[in-house]
Amino acid sequence: MTDDYKPEPISTADVSLGDDLLTLAEVLAKNAHDRWARQRFADGWQYGPRRDDERKEHPCLVPYESLPDSEKAYDRMMALETVRALVAFGYVLQPPASDRLTSAGSDAATSLRPAGLAALWGASELTASGEDVYQQVGERALQLGKPLLACDILEEGIKLRPGSRRLRQLQALALLRGGATERANRILGQLDREDAADEETLGLLARTHKDLGLRAADPATRMAQLSRAHEAYARAYRLTGGYWTGINAATLAVVTGQREPATALAREVRERCLERLRQPSSPEERYWILATLGEAALILRDWPEAEDWYARAAEAGSGRLGDLSSTRRNARLLLDHLDGDRARIEQLFRVPRVVVFTGHMVDAPGRRTARFPIALEERVRQVIRTRVEELEGRLGFAAGACGGDILFLESILELGGEANVVLPYGRDRFALDSVAIVPGWKPRFDRLLDRAVQVVVASPERLEGASAWYDYASLLLLGLASIRAEQLETDLVPLALWDGRPGRPGGTASVVEEWRRQGHEMQIIDMAELLRESGANIESGSDEVTSSPDRREPRDAPRIMAILFADAVQFSKITESQIPRFVEHFLGAIADLADHAEYPPVARNTWGDGLYLVFSEIRAAGDFALRVSELVNRTDWASKGLPPGLNLRVALHAGPVHPCRDPVTGQINYIGSHVSRGARIEPITPPGHVYASQAFAALAAAARVREFVCEYAGQTTWAKGYGTFPTYRVRRREEGQTLRTPPRSRPGG
Repeated sequence: MTDDYKPEPISTADVSLGDDLLTLAEVLAKNAHDRWARQRFADGWQYGPRRDDERKEHPCLVPYESLPDSEKAYDRMMALETVRALVAFGYVLQPPASDRLTSAGSDAATSLRPAGLAALWGASELTASGEDVYQQVGERALQLGKPLLACDILEEGIKLRPGSRRLRQLQALALLRGGATERANRILGQLDREDAADEETLGLLARTHKDLGLRAADPATRMAQLSRAHEAYARAYRLTGGYWTGINAATLAVVTGQREPATALAREVRERCLERLRQPSSPEERYWILATLGEAALILRDWPEAEDWYARAAEAGSGRLGDLSSTRRNARLLLDHLDGDRARIEQLFRVPRVVVFTGHMVDAPGRRTARFPIALEERVRQVIRTRVEELEGRLGFAAGACGGDILFLESILELGGEANVVLPYGRDRFALDSVAIVPGWKPRFDRLLDRAVQVVVASPERLEGASAWYDYASLLLLGLASIRAEQLETDLVPLALWDGRPGRPGGTASVVEEWRRQGHEMQIIDMAELLRESGANIESGSDEVTSSPDRREPRDAPRIMAILFADAVQFSKITESQIPRFVEHFLGAIADLADHAEYPPVARNTWGDGLYLVFSEIRAAGDFALRVSELVNRTDWASKGLPPGLNLRVALHAGPVHPCRDPVTGQINYIGSHVSRGARIEPITPPGHVYASQAFAALAAAARVREFVCEYAGQTTWAKGYGTFPTYRVRRREEGQTLRTPPRSRPGG
């Protein structure tokens, strides 16, 4: 931990296919960290106990081996996720011919192998092809409709090349597709001010104004933002003559009521695209040319021609969910303003559904009652696969237990889809409890997790007899699936393999019950019918505990609660004489807000400038967090004799916590690991904002909350070395706004 640490140039050993994957992750993580540290030192930074941008000090400027475990774990996670992403994108893992890339050319990323990736990350200086890796993998993630993964990959690349225009453009696009419009707007505005205003920058900047306009409740604000979007698109088109900014300028002209200029511009862009179509182009370029021709035909009100071009675009863009969703979105916007029929265009750009699954486990050996006999495995597999095909589901979410979960996820992968796994607690213990109980399923579980696009662990450990931990995992599963469906503007289908009978807490029956309680309509594969077809005995007594809405648990059993932490900014500037005014006006205003809330907090505590509240409902916690933030932001604190910069940081989390009566204070309190997790978000929240954990955002989505929006802010390092986690910004949903809608970087972008 000294400030004279200087990492040496890296010599990368060959990492063969047979080596342990964690060893590979460690190599990649160390190389990435050491290269980042060398670049920081070259830029004049040095070690410091905390990050200070003005003094150029950073606590991670130490050898990789000296990093906190949380930082090393994050680096390894990012390395593994990158490798998994490359495999998911079609790259093949095979033993390398040498320990270095043979070519630093433009096709380096397409021939990547583990050793090549390690060599590239371990180069003494980041080469152009090194930047291309982040760029190409980020672009591919965006094409596949995975903006959160793209955002994390691109942020890693920007750490190494903070001046890269292209990486920052793609970062802005990823943020846009994740719903973080304001943050994307700031990045693009900065690029514009740096005189880096090329077509891509101006087009994306226009897109942010377009999004802000479409979600604005006030008609004047809406028109002002849409006009700014039109002006930026038109400026880009005048500078470059690019067809995609040209078609966007034409579309926005339609939206802002300028029909004649829109028609003239659409004809001009159409001719440019027809000329480009006769020239050689990449598959991606061909897709956007075809999509632009479809959009131009809509503006010209030539409906048959529009359908023809869009059909060809949909075929060319098969599998690129993010691009297809964005093209469909702009077509919808035009058709709404031209009074056209959506139905045929919608059919052309159908995005696969997101399916979230729960189902019975295979009966363990010696089980007295047949619920899912192992002899029915093949029959159940066929039924699940057929139902997934009928639903047109290719984006699957499940917990990964032996039986229904694994059969469902395997079917999703066989159909070329993506698998997402949410474990209720740690992988090894879960595998012991819910996978390895039946021989032969553990290797399949491991293969699934290796191929999954994400594996989320709901809680660090399992507690015996506490159903809240399973309920929490099922809500997290449902919520993450809901977020994915929302990003792609596609349907979410909850699917269950269930025999219709009650069962133990955390089992299929209780999950079905909870998802229905959240307002979701379930699709059921009737396991009882499959059992009757097979002749199995389903009438014998059940050895499972009944799951029902009024099941009784101990009063001190864990409960899923929403947790709010807040901290007063500029409190250190308050003098002793101002303390009474702080208590009266600042804390008093917050107390009054809590007293008059429709659903007030069930527990409250303060310590100086800190605030801790617990709510029984996600919706109530998010609404109160925004209300208290708005109150503090709009109050003139100087008029009350307090520092004018007084503000508040607010953080939200949700999870199972233990209720208790505090022996010291005599008050009801809630404690546990999830309380600690919430406390680590508040210090990294910008003043005047509300930040939340991924769990809070997911549970809000599961509950179909519409009062506020959770926008992805990126992988954020939480306070006190707790680790680096997906973090969301919470803001009020404006009247008339429905779902987050993913933009694009080409026509309609």
